[in-house]
Amino acid sequence: MTLDDWILALHVLSAFAFVGAVVLFWVLIVAGWNVDLPEDTLRVERLVKVGNAAVAVGAGGTIVLGIWLAFSVGDHDIWDPWIVAALVLWGLTGFAGQRTGKAYARATERARELESGGATGPSPELLALNRTQEGLVMHTLTSLLLVLILVDMIWKPGA
Repeated sequence: MTLDDWILALHVLSAFAFVGAVVLFWVLIVAGWNVDLPEDTLRVERLVKVGNAAVAVGAGGTIVLGIWLAFSVGDHDIWDPWIVAALVLWGLTGFAGQRTGKAYARATERARELESGGATGPSPELLALNRTQEGLVMHTLTSLLLVLILVDMIWKPGA
């Protein structure tokens, strides 16, 4: 195996981490839909950290290794339309993902405030924060953009 083969394998593995993180966040969104207790909201924080680490590895690995491959593999150039499209989609995916995280972080922050204030019972405000429409829309957009990246990488339109 050549170095480029290894880089490609790591690039694909990074993509799996990225997709896996997005799926994990879908599970957390669905599981948190009816959560109104501060304790239950805070309980998923460890899984969020795992998802965030997978996003960092996945997004970082795909962009760094993908750019490496664009320069290293003789059949491709960084300005090929499908590579430019992937870079733009990657940036948009990151933006949408950050907005998703900020939207759901409000519930975690409020749960901490409630818990530190001694409120451990159900909270309609916390339920509303866990059901954020902004977060749901942004995560849906993140997922769709990620699918578009995968379609672009697999079929390489314009190549």
